[in-house]
Amino acid sequence: MNTLKSMVQGNFGQVAANYATSAVHVQGADLARLVELAALTGREQVLDAGCGAGHTGLALAAGASQVVACDFTPAMLEQVNRLARERGLTNVLTQPGDVEDLPFDDACFDLVVTRYSAHHWPNPVRALHEFRRVLNPGGRLLVSDIVAPESPALDTFLQTLELLRDLSHVRDHRVSEWIDMLNQAGFRAKVDMTWRLPLNFDAWVTRIATPEAYVVALRLLLADAPSEARSGFEIQADGSFTLDGALFLGARD
Repeated sequence: MNTLKSMVQGNFGQVAANYATSAVHVQGADLARLVELAALTGREQVLDAGCGAGHTGLALAAGASQVVACDFTPAMLEQVNRLARERGLTNVLTQPGDVEDLPFDDACFDLVVTRYSAHHWPNPVRALHEFRRVLNPGGRLLVSDIVAPESPALDTFLQTLELLRDLSHVRDHRVSEWIDMLNQAGFRAKVDMTWRLPLNFDAWVTRIATPEAYVVALRLLLADAPSEARSGFEIQADGSFTLDGALFLGARD
């Protein structure tokens, strides 16, 4: 296990319960659209990869034959099991695993979904190849995540914010990067939707338990943001701001 992955596991293991109740993760226009795009018939085997507290897989469970929720952090899988029990869902299984080396046979899922996870992957193209491997021919991949602006300056500003908040952050990829990576992994890819995601500063740093010294640095960075960043991220007086998200559809031949 490398140092970055150890950090991911350690950071999220401590705050897993916060993600079970996080409004950003529990709901959202992208989640509703993802369920609509899945168009499940009751026969599908679904993988929720990098599932976190499992909100995406749980939202799909009612229409699937079975949902497997896979995550690197055991404490997150405990939250999935708890929420599934509370909702009376009996077709949700949990499996510890790394998205870059999935513990599943080839061609065993009809749909793979991943939401608000990919910005923590050290090798996203490797993960995408793994998703293609475990999908049946004709299977589909749905990826939802924060995306970086195409502007290099705004991209750098965003990555700095994210890294100060959570040192296990790797990268919010640009839309153009996502399309390229999906194509590299053998998917026919397109953007299905984009949206703007307002983030309350206090809730954002509390959710991941950002150390106070980094919270201070984040407030300074946001307060001193250049006009382009202030406008592009809609930075508010209290430090709250808005990010872009995108939902990608990848089809496997």
